[in-house]
Formats: sequence, structure tokens, C-alpha cells
Amino acid sequence: MDKKKLDSFKKRLELRQVDLRRAVTRTEQDGRSVDEDSTQDIADRAANSYTKEFLFSQSNNDRQLLAQVESALTRIREGTFGECISCGAEINSKRLDAVPWANHCIACQEKQEQGLLEQSTM
Repeated sequence: MDKKKLDSFKKRLELRQVDLRRAVTRTEQDGRSVDEDSTQDIADRAANSYTKEFLFSQSNNDRQLLAQVESALTRIREGTFGECISCGAEINSKRLDAVPWANHCIACQEKQEQGLLEQSTM
């Protein structure tokens, strides 16, 4: 991959990293503020519980994506960005354009989704 394209991916990933860190912090703060309401009504407590669960789930998803983005930035630094971490094949550039944090080629990603490939430790 040429340096210009690699720098473009690096910038996109760094921007995404900043956005995700902000989102994780914001949802954690929102989750804590849900507990600040000392409601007595059972319906309000149920709604607060649902809101807290939703925020936890959202924060967890953002953390997982953040880990994938940080892993991609590490691969850029190590010079392995754009290579499948399972088979070593080059990841299609259109796939990287759509999902710059992708760490598997399409064939290995399909195997992973089918449970035929061990989960990667990003």
C-alpha cells in the first residue's frame, strides 16, 4: 500500500478513535446520571433501569469498536495494516475503504462469522 493511502487511513482511524473515546466517556457519564434520580415510582425505576442497560450496551459496543480501531492503528505502526491477521492475504482495498479497522480478508471474516475461525485477540 502506498504511503499516501496509508496516511489517509491513519487519519481516518485517528479521527474515529477520538470520536469513540468521546462517545464512551459520554455514555458512561449518562449512565451515572441515571442513578442520580432518586425516583420512588416503580415505573420510573424500570425506565431508569432500561436506560442504564441501553447505555451500558452502547458503551460496550463503542469500546469494542475502539479496540478494533486501536488495533488497526497498531498494525499501521507495525507495517502490517491491510494484511489479514489469519491468513496473511491482502485485504481488498474497497473493504478497507468501507471498514478501515477490518483485520480479516472477506474469506476469513466469513469463516469467523460461521465459527470456523478462532476469535482474534485484537
